[in-house]
Amino acid sequence: MNLLVILVFAFALSAAAVRLLITDPLARLVLDLPNERSLHDRPIPRTGGIGLMLAAGVTWWAVAAHPLSGAVALAGGLAALFLIDDVRGLAVPLRFGSQLLAAVAFVALSGAHPLWLTPFLIVGIVWSTNLYNFMDGANGLAGGMAVAGFGSYALASHFAGDPDVAVVAVIVAGAAAGFLVWNFDPARIFLGDAGSIPLGFLAAALGIVGWSRGLWPFWWPVLVFSPFVVDACATLVQRALRGEPLTQAHRSHYYQRLVRMGWSHRRLALSQYGLMLAVAATALGLRTASAVAVGVALLLWGAAYVAIAVVIDRRWYARCASGE
Repeated sequence: MNLLVILVFAFALSAAAVRLLITDPLARLVLDLPNERSLHDRPIPRTGGIGLMLAAGVTWWAVAAHPLSGAVALAGGLAALFLIDDVRGLAVPLRFGSQLLAAVAFVALSGAHPLWLTPFLIVGIVWSTNLYNFMDGANGLAGGMAVAGFGSYALASHFAGDPDVAVVAVIVAGAAAGFLVWNFDPARIFLGDAGSIPLGFLAAALGIVGWSRGLWPFWWPVLVFSPFVVDACATLVQRALRGEPLTQAHRSHYYQRLVRMGWSHRRLALSQYGLMLAVAATALGLRTASAVAVGVALLLWGAAYVAIAVVIDRRWYARCASGE
């Protein structure tokens, strides 16, 4: 099936499914209520991930070859389990244990890697799974990252001649774009754990599959998703240095601080989309570049991220010092 047809089908199905969830009375049972840690001021359904994942699953099923069934099944299982978390809440050991189990199962199924890499791959998958959940806190942010990230996977794997990865990636990108129709500011629905958890899992899983098949270098998926990776990692390090409990909910991510300093959700999303597209374009250009070009580009992006962080930090601490 043509990738463009698959993309449009996943987009349309997701947009329709999420629209139904906005008005479905059941969605009112799973509301994200405003609190001291949130960035919104009214109750909003957090069932958008159900529509996104259902649309992705139906589209994948409609593709006759059913590629990467192991990764897709594990993502579907996580979506179902974390829907329960959205509705009733799950104990931390069950949340973490299920993510760890999914990571172990995926690495065991993939098998195309040296044995010594196994623990690092498992940790990477679990971290990516949680990272996406950490960064799902502003209108249009997680959906936009899914479109840019999985869209990059789709293009790179298509150029490299791997239809399996291309199909799954384009399905996720299309379904995320359909969700984004209703999640872009002003958001009418949120992703919820049923969406953010499997998206984080798939970001790592497809990244590993592409690397093991020689579609891209090992660092490539990290660069593609670096707008999320850098914010989450830098925030985690800062909180650890301040002695704050790392499992406690907070509003200290860089994107959260920008909103708290007066940026609108729309301004944040659009600026992040610009960053995501710039990173994606760089990553696609570097996929087959020389080692020197890769090194220079990665250093430049590292410097850019440091500069962005320094500017936000200075403005944030100046605001705190003034008592605002």
